[in-house]
Amino acid sequence: MAQSIAEQSVEILERAGVERVWGLPGDSLNAFTDALRTSGIDWMHVRHEEAAAFAAAAEAEVTGELAVVAGSCGPGNLHFINGLFDAHRSRVPVLAIASHIPSSEIGSNYFQETHPQELFRECSDYCELIADPSQFPWVLETAMRTAVEKRGVAVVVVPGDIFFADAPDRRPAAAIQAAQPRIVPAESELSAAAGLLDAAEAVTILAGAGVAGARDEVIALADRLQAPIVHALRGKQYIEHDNPFDVGMTGLLGFASGYRAMEKCDTLLILGSDLPYRQFYPADATIIQVDVRGEQLGRRAPVDLGIVGDVGETARALLPLLRVGRDSGHLTSALDHYAKTRRELDELATDDGKAPIYPEFLTRLVDEVADPDAVFVPDVGSPVTWAARYLHIHAERHLVGSFSHGSMANALPHALGAQAVDRDRQVVALAGDGGLAMLMGDLLSLRQNDLPVKIVVYNNSSLNFVEVEMKAAGIVNWGTGLDNPDFAAVAESVGITGIRVEEPGDLRGALERAFAEPGPALVDVAVARQELSIPPSISAAQAKGFALYALRTVMSGRGDELLDLADTNVWRRLFS
Repeated sequence: MAQSIAEQSVEILERAGVERVWGLPGDSLNAFTDALRTSGIDWMHVRHEEAAAFAAAAEAEVTGELAVVAGSCGPGNLHFINGLFDAHRSRVPVLAIASHIPSSEIGSNYFQETHPQELFRECSDYCELIADPSQFPWVLETAMRTAVEKRGVAVVVVPGDIFFADAPDRRPAAAIQAAQPRIVPAESELSAAAGLLDAAEAVTILAGAGVAGARDEVIALADRLQAPIVHALRGKQYIEHDNPFDVGMTGLLGFASGYRAMEKCDTLLILGSDLPYRQFYPADATIIQVDVRGEQLGRRAPVDLGIVGDVGETARALLPLLRVGRDSGHLTSALDHYAKTRRELDELATDDGKAPIYPEFLTRLVDEVADPDAVFVPDVGSPVTWAARYLHIHAERHLVGSFSHGSMANALPHALGAQAVDRDRQVVALAGDGGLAMLMGDLLSLRQNDLPVKIVVYNNSSLNFVEVEMKAAGIVNWGTGLDNPDFAAVAESVGITGIRVEEPGDLRGALERAFAEPGPALVDVAVARQELSIPPSISAAQAKGFALYALRTVMSGRGDELLDLADTNVWRRLFS
């Protein structure tokens, strides 16, 4: 009996080492899921296709290998789009198999008809429609290779009837694995970089996700340059830990010392970072940027020298070209400022014995109670701010999030994917109350797939980060309040351990109990709504905005909100 296209697709995936496929079944996908049934690949059934795409993205982030998501035609795979945008912008290898309406009906405005090959083109490096069965193995393998080599998303659109068609005879290709080339800049470029750096008096390094695997080389470079290292959020897990040159983070979620170290330098060396916020780059410094993707050079700030190369290879080749015996004044000043800033941040992460609980204190306790090799998944919004400032991401720990796409509701579905890779490794989702509610149905996916994720809910009954943005713009908070359920009771109702915490004295015990549970657990923590996650540099416009917000809030008869804001922030900071 001839092999079907569905069976061939599963065979190719198995040969590539794919262990699981995330998705939701549907009629146009039935032949594919039936082929999975008799394979060695796990079908990871979720309750929403968006969650499936996020889960696949997190799996790819944690493993560095190809992850797969599959969905039925029309509204089914249309739900993938937000998670695929996240994977595409995070540069992780994900293959999406998007089934389609019957091929004979395409173009007739058939039931559930969309055009996936057009919809997904913007969030993928490869996106093709199968119009003839003979195309299939070539297109599928090209898609997989593109996803792996470009570290991005590839989409294969397959009409449901083609899954049932006979597969073409074809000699099996070699298993698809990522190549590992060495990309070293030309000697002339390295010489030019050394000349600019040797002429500088105060060098600062900005390190992003591109420093992964090059930590030792970057630290050696910082030592030779006597340069403080500022990290972007996506670089945190690769360069912050045990780094004597680290002076903190910059960007919208960063803090003062990272911003200052960049503002005070005369030369900025950007290593594997694409920090998007132009206002955080120094205005007058010489800028050298190193990135393996040449299209990213100069995208955020004008560069004096752009170099295409691996960060590790570039740093290793550049080091012997640099002079020794540099003045350490800039480094010492940056380190002193960081120590002061770090001390002030840590003073805010304390228990004053009063409710509501401060989110800084909650995050500090999560960091202390969690396993030394835990995977942390913060939601976009205020949880990611506190994660960036208070989680210690050691060499064994991992930080996963929607750091480039910035999507709300990523924590729970990302945690699904991270946990599926290793059920014995602790995965902690730091969920906002708004984010959890958005995809709350996938709490059921935790239990159904036997995934022991630990969820900590930052429950401030609001879209908190949006409220901070409103305040900065001088806008009275409106439309951001959330009438939440007892999330712990919701968790209990679906068979997950749920714990509600309102008093700071109960917090450590609750976290320890939840983290010790063999299955999934949720801790719903009532945190302060008015805690401000202020960026490292306040512009004149933002200061004016806060003043306008205060005036308008009083004028609208909501002065009690302003008093709560002052009580939560001003007095605590004055007397901490």
